[in-house]
Amino acid sequence: GSRSTPLALLFRRHPAVRVWTHLDERSAGFFALGMAKARREPVAVVVTSGTAAANLTPAVVEAYHGGVPLLVLTADRPPEARDVGALQTIDQVRLYGSHAKWFQEMLLPEEGPEAVRHARVAAARAAATARADRPGPVHLNFPFREPLIPAPGLPTGPVPEDAADRPAVAVSRAPRRAGPDVVDRLARDVQPLRRGLVVCGPLDRPGFPEAAARLAGRLGWPLLADALSQARCGPHVGPAVVTAYDAFLRDPALAERLAPEAVLRFGAAPVSKPLLQYLQRHAGARQVVVDGGEGWTDPALTATDVVHADPHSFCEDLLAALPGDAPADGAWSERWARLDAGARRALAAGLRSEEGLTEPRAFLELADLLPDGATVFAGNSMPVRDLDTFFPPRERPVRFLANRGASGIDGVVSSALGAAAASPGPLLLVLGDLSFYHDMNGLLAAKLHGLRATIVVLNNDGGGIFSFLPQAEHGEHFEELFGTPHGLSFAPVAELYGVGYRRVASWEEFRAAVADGLGSDGVQVVEVPTDRAANVALHRRLFAAVSEAAAAVEGAAPSRGGTAP
Repeated sequence: GSRSTPLALLFRRHPAVRVWTHLDERSAGFFALGMAKARREPVAVVVTSGTAAANLTPAVVEAYHGGVPLLVLTADRPPEARDVGALQTIDQVRLYGSHAKWFQEMLLPEEGPEAVRHARVAAARAAATARADRPGPVHLNFPFREPLIPAPGLPTGPVPEDAADRPAVAVSRAPRRAGPDVVDRLARDVQPLRRGLVVCGPLDRPGFPEAAARLAGRLGWPLLADALSQARCGPHVGPAVVTAYDAFLRDPALAERLAPEAVLRFGAAPVSKPLLQYLQRHAGARQVVVDGGEGWTDPALTATDVVHADPHSFCEDLLAALPGDAPADGAWSERWARLDAGARRALAAGLRSEEGLTEPRAFLELADLLPDGATVFAGNSMPVRDLDTFFPPRERPVRFLANRGASGIDGVVSSALGAAAASPGPLLLVLGDLSFYHDMNGLLAAKLHGLRATIVVLNNDGGGIFSFLPQAEHGEHFEELFGTPHGLSFAPVAELYGVGYRRVASWEEFRAAVADGLGSDGVQVVEVPTDRAANVALHRRLFAAVSEAAAAVEGAAPSRGGTAP
């Protein structure tokens, strides 16, 4: 847009800035979010005034709730052009409300030393604030008067030569650590307990999975690894890492028998609803939530303790505080390991016995197809839930990402391609057909920037998750209001945006198409047609088989749990 010309041209002229252009502001916001998520560092998105700035709102909301460092730079009209009917002018002051960690209305550009100092300090503060504690979005609003074309070259003015390549204020960060008194008290309290759990929810911190696994091993407790915790895959994975809990905790009698004495929970709320219900069922247990910022990640309202500390550092500190001769009773952990192994066998056998393409099996197949260092980006609604339930543990490193802050189905293609642009290894996106439809514009980034990714579209022609919910009982209006079939073919979409496309009809074709995508340049779309009603029935059969497997392990009669995802 025109009003953002000063920012756009100066960024493009700066030799240390990499510029990615997008034709759709909404896609641009999510692309920047995905890149920031993958890099774990701030990324700036620049747009012009008016509704262009409003189109960034979904990405800003996701960045805030997902803890992603995003710098939002919006161009604006000068004060005299506001509220007088000027075109492309809306109220952009605190446009994103409470979803921005910090807002700053910038000065109109001038060359005085105070103005330059203000701009440089604001830049340093914005980047530091986006990174600090729990990361999130920062909004800077830039009013510009015409003429909008900046002078050639970068401004030198009053900026000292030796300061040109460093921020005006160097802001240092250190891990937030719990006080020794807090750590020592928790060490004394949990060390004698035998029936404890380490629950790892969505979290992306290097070194954390290994530290959490060491802590769980020392305590003799199982580690329940949400796929998005990064503890599901890697060299730390062993029998104590439990991953099929979503399937076997659906059995209410088993969930009742597996009563814990204590729970140490890290990261955001787990994807698994049965796990959250299990924690609510046992609200009388000591439940310690460790949050790296000032957040409150306890949607089940079961926490007895909330510790604001860096999760990795907390694990190391608690390990150091535990007595050196702390005995670990392996019976509890071994019980969870047997249940996990039995559930995994039942799920694999059930999935491989089914004829035709199914959504859950896609994740079982992907576990064997992904190379070391791959990144899986999961779409919301059913894909991220099926990822958590059906993707088995692996000792090779695989990174899992998703937009789980606000958990919307919009912007997923753009976010995944942004992550692909910042990821050294191959990236594979798995999402539903409605989510793909919502963000088809995001595919243009692949053509403009030569990106590499494989996109698996699970196409059940509508909103598959609603078939699991009570709405499905209202047959008269269900398809119109909730099933929402679209009848679209995505082959012309792939052709429009210049990406590869293949619709598969068998698992042999699926494996070949994914392998080709992972091994080739560019973006390849692999469409997997499935049936919504059959998908619900399959999930129910699989969970019944898991309940029977758990009963065999426990020597008890199986019971039937819920079927909601």
